[in-house]
Amino acid sequence: MKPIKELINTSDPVWPLVQDWIKNAKNKVAVLPADIAQAKDALLKLQVTTRSPMGALVYETGGLLIDDGWIRILGSGNEKLDRSLSGWNKGKSFKDYGEPPAFLLIADDAIGGFFLLNGGALGKDAGKIYYFSPDNLEYEPLGIGYTDFLHFCFNSDLEKFYQGNRWTGWRREVAKLSGDNVFNFYPFLWTKEGRDINKNSRKIISIEEQYQLNIDFRKQLKLDQ
Repeated sequence: MKPIKELINTSDPVWPLVQDWIKNAKNKVAVLPADIAQAKDALLKLQVTTRSPMGALVYETGGLLIDDGWIRILGSGNEKLDRSLSGWNKGKSFKDYGEPPAFLLIADDAIGGFFLLNGGALGKDAGKIYYFSPDNLEYEPLGIGYTDFLHFCFNSDLEKFYQGNRWTGWRREVAKLSGDNVFNFYPFLWTKEGRDINKNSRKIISIEEQYQLNIDFRKQLKLDQ
């Protein structure tokens, strides 16, 4: 593993560029402050340099909240989003720090959807982003890399992307939601009975529980075969 001094680039940092993207974003973006010790630890474990947008986000922020917290992009952790990018992936995409990840869980949303950077486990398009969708439990290829994913979060029409998966009054409820929790729906969004989200009951559960539920449901439905 590279030492932290080799990962922090002070001569050509990309963070000012990312800040400019955030400043000019069409969607609402909240930057969560980073704790310097926590940021260094998260960056070291992730082994990504600050010359990359991902490394810059991990080192400079505790994470980003998009559209009043509907999408949560992982950084080094913050009380509002108490997960680092490296820590959240340990035990999911790799066993021990320093191992090449099969994928990276880079962001998630308030309805239990997960955005993954393909490390090779999801297809031949390594470096591309997939959406692990709660309404069909499929890994949907978005055909974009990490930088374009940031632009997607900052500037795309999220109402269109999430069409049918936002209920009346969602913004008020999501704004109060912890970044470590999600809304869990019944009937499940991937069932025929759960298609109308305004008719479903919903409760708040931890993001960890929701992720494990999604994985378990995929196994039960034999979607991994």
